[in-house]
Amino acid sequence: MSTTEHDGRDEETPLLRPSNPDGKTTKKRTPLPKGQMAILLLLQLAEPITSQCIMPFINQLIGELDITGGDETKVGYYAGLIESLFFVAEAITVLQWSRLSDHVGRKPILLIGTSGMIISMVFFGLSRTFWTLVISRCICGALNGNIGVMKSMVADITDETNLSQALSLMPVTWAVGSTIGPLMGGQLSRPATRFPTIREPFLETIPLLPPVCSCRSVHHAVAHLSCLLFEGGHLSRRTRLPPTRPPPMHCKVSPSWTSQRVPHWSTTTHRTPVSSSDSREKPLPLGALLTAPVILSVSNYATLALLDIALFALMPLFMSTHIEHGGLGLPPSTIGLCLGIFGLSNGIFQALFFTRIVDYWGPKLVFMAAMSSFIPIFSLFPVTNTLARAHGLSTPVWIGVAAQFTVMILMDMAYGCVFVFIFSSAPNKRSLGATNGLAQTVISVQRAIGPVMSTSLFALSVEKNIMGGHGVYFFLIVLCCLSLILAAKLPRRAWNAQTEE
Repeated sequence: MSTTEHDGRDEETPLLRPSNPDGKTTKKRTPLPKGQMAILLLLQLAEPITSQCIMPFINQLIGELDITGGDETKVGYYAGLIESLFFVAEAITVLQWSRLSDHVGRKPILLIGTSGMIISMVFFGLSRTFWTLVISRCICGALNGNIGVMKSMVADITDETNLSQALSLMPVTWAVGSTIGPLMGGQLSRPATRFPTIREPFLETIPLLPPVCSCRSVHHAVAHLSCLLFEGGHLSRRTRLPPTRPPPMHCKVSPSWTSQRVPHWSTTTHRTPVSSSDSREKPLPLGALLTAPVILSVSNYATLALLDIALFALMPLFMSTHIEHGGLGLPPSTIGLCLGIFGLSNGIFQALFFTRIVDYWGPKLVFMAAMSSFIPIFSLFPVTNTLARAHGLSTPVWIGVAAQFTVMILMDMAYGCVFVFIFSSAPNKRSLGATNGLAQTVISVQRAIGPVMSTSLFALSVEKNIMGGHGVYFFLIVLCCLSLILAAKLPRRAWNAQTEE
């Protein structure tokens, strides 16, 4: 066969490659590298433990710092600001970290992010003023490039036959970490108050140091052990490509998503010799990443992230705010327990049912159903508060809370689905870090907007009595309906390259 007949790749080639010209797979699914995958999942587990441990007590902490002037209705403004600043700083730096990982490898960036997280958490635990809290969150966000890099590391150790199988495991570890983090934060905060036998003046002065230091220790141990044992994490710069440009791809949707959870392709004969300089696969410039599949996939990821972070910023605020001000008036320990039970249940559900559901329905339908679930989730906030006003924290209120968390479990399937579209839209393997970095930059902007938007609207709705204090939920429901229009534009399966007529 001549050199012009070899298959090749360029910036127009999708990351998930065709199996053969007939669109039917002749390749068995590659078994996941269990040891390396376990290390990555363990590494991802440390992230939510650290980030979620502050959720049970952040609102109470703000109220005690005397920056609200004793007005509980203003806590939402400051809580949203603190939660958003992390993502503002991350949005500025995450693309640079991810692109750098394509050149110098994943591990160095991972260690920098880990060190930044550890420093910021200790700083947070020692903080006694609002501005020190702000600085600690900014440090954490600016040095944290781990989220995009870890997704790239998953793709580094998988291929087109087992990538989506690996992606289905990621929400499970996040859910487990989201269980442990709030439990640690809620149960270990203020030990001098919760455990009268502890008579340590230092813990009375700095009551939040135990939970954040405990989470810091977990993160430190897991991250450094993972980096030591992980064998991948650095793409060879000497990766050679066949010396031709690939033929145009035409998507043929397989009747069975189960058989190979990636798209099947057909090709037409098209041979174009390229120069020897093109035979080396290199990270693409930013402009070359902005293809239609990438833009649409990232846009849907952005709408999901905005609604999701708005929800999880509202949840602890709603649960901690007094009933007469639109919440449930729960203590931090109860809030942490509720969030922990949700995280555990979510992890079990995703592990047992996510893959089966996506196998049967496909990623687009599951994604749209998951996005639709935001409507009943936000609708249940005013319902439970109305029940609490009428009956106190009675059985009907807890039934409403349980129903809300149950629907949230269904909503969380959206992440596994959207990752399939994000990964399959990457132009080539060496640009995977940059693609994830671009996605994470947009997501960080959305997550910076989400908390301050939702918590400020919550405070404004209560303060101005907009729609009986529930105006924020109606706004978010409308936003959810608009996001479904964008979700409808996704393909039924993973992305294909542009068809050349």
